[in-house]
Amino acid sequence: MTGTERLREKVRAAVERRAGLGRQLASPDVIADPERLRELGREHAGLECIAELGDELLELDDQLQQARELVESAEDGELRELAQSEVHDLEARIEQLEAEARELLAPRDPLDDRAAVIEIRAGTGGDEAGLFAADLFRMYTRYAEGRGWKADVLSTSEGTLGGLKEVVFLVRGRNAYGTLRYESGVHRVQRVPETESQGRIHTSAATVAVLPEAEDVDLEINPEDLKVDVFRSSGPGGQSVNTTDSAVRITHIPTGLVVTCQDEKSQHKNKARALKVLRSRLLDREIAQQEAERAQERRQQVGTGDRSAKIRTYNFPQSRVTDHRIGLTVHRLPEILDGDLDELLRELRLARREERLSA
Repeated sequence: MTGTERLREKVRAAVERRAGLGRQLASPDVIADPERLRELGREHAGLECIAELGDELLELDDQLQQARELVESAEDGELRELAQSEVHDLEARIEQLEAEARELLAPRDPLDDRAAVIEIRAGTGGDEAGLFAADLFRMYTRYAEGRGWKADVLSTSEGTLGGLKEVVFLVRGRNAYGTLRYESGVHRVQRVPETESQGRIHTSAATVAVLPEAEDVDLEINPEDLKVDVFRSSGPGGQSVNTTDSAVRITHIPTGLVVTCQDEKSQHKNKARALKVLRSRLLDREIAQQEAERAQERRQQVGTGDRSAKIRTYNFPQSRVTDHRIGLTVHRLPEILDGDLDELLRELRLARREERLSA
């Protein structure tokens, strides 16, 4: 069996697996088991892309066979030439789909299908860093909107001049964490601030942390390990935001992690949001420890996004964006800040795939 034949066999097996999962999801026993239902539903959704790809491959195979037969049988030279051109186009498209299939069928991290908790914080650079943090927040929310994903703000801390000191938000969508996980790290911006009278370029930075949304089954938090403080919210808000003790601060005593939420008027809602972020941070700590152990065995090209590593530079004078991990530079800064991240994320994903294959 050739490599292409093995690939097609894997695609067929994935399509059949998805059909079988669809039947299991309709089973009363599975419906009665929320954890099993969630697990199978996630696997079923993960196979949707490969099923669609498999259907297209089958259709193109039929078209290619017909085009080749026409090349052999056509007596008219012009018709034969048109058929030969169609054969060439179909072969190119099939080759592209087979490459996509190999990527889709590669071993995946089960966390990739999770929602992503994204934390953006202004770094060095004063007011300009806060403005850049706001730019990054807009960039990711626009990207999410373009993919039909949903972004919900969990907490914000506003800066000056319309900037952000910090924002934490949740992005829900197919493969959200798997797509955005390599955005973690230090993002640097080089531009002339509006307040700069002499036109000098300033360098500022913001940090991005992308965490998988933690589920109750991932880890158990002992209530005795939590210190919960309530206080009066600060900053702009509705009538009750600044007049009631609705803000919540949760401290995880064993690790010292602190999460604060004050955006909601309800103390219970703020506590629930804070616990969601705390769970994700604790899960991320476990993942980081595992990755640190693996990193001792081999050098990682992309990794999980070291919080202290400068990963990308956004240069306004040259309309340039450079990802330092893979050496990729593109001159489409306005489009990227408007949410057009497909090229960057695709190249990062391919680099990660090559790293896995060579490990």
